[in-house]
Amino acid sequence: MGLLDKLSGWLGLRKKEVNVLCLGLDNSGKTTIINQLKPSNTPAQEIVPTIGFNIEKFKSSSLSFTVFDMSGQSRYRNLWEHYYKESHAIIFVIDSGDKLRMVVAKEELDTLLNHEDIRSKKLPVLFFANKMDLRDAVSSVKVSQMLSLENIKDKPWNICASNAIKGEGLQEGLDWLQDHIKTMSL
Repeated sequence: MGLLDKLSGWLGLRKKEVNVLCLGLDNSGKTTIINQLKPSNTPAQEIVPTIGFNIEKFKSSSLSFTVFDMSGQSRYRNLWEHYYKESHAIIFVIDSGDKLRMVVAKEELDTLLNHEDIRSKKLPVLFFANKMDLRDAVSSVKVSQMLSLENIKDKPWNICASNAIKGEGLQEGLDWLQDHIKTMSL
């Protein structure tokens, strides 16, 4: 570690490093959201279904993010819990146009929130009600009701309507997440 690194650490200028899990069912838009959140000078990648997980790193004005983009395919969801202990925040993405699988999304969310490594933590949970551009999409308020988010009393949470392809609603969510992570002691 160089002198400037040490000095910036002592002065509190070094960015906090945070681990964020990006979860949700397959085809909800997790990878597209992460690609939109990365700096614009980062090369775009072709979006294909995630097998296992991808790791993306990017920085905001005050935080250094390591985002674990976890596959939402049913056969890979058991991998999620191996990353709970080291996480500082969760982004949970919901396909607002997929009303049939909203029940499955709620079951996975309930399993996540009741896991011993998550239940005891006050980590912030950001929900993206994604694909709002679809004709059959339900509102973020309706998604919140369908997932019973009002029952989450022990963690800060927020839901943002989003259209990941156009980047709509993403910055609002990221700003909320950053504000809540900064108040946590890591």
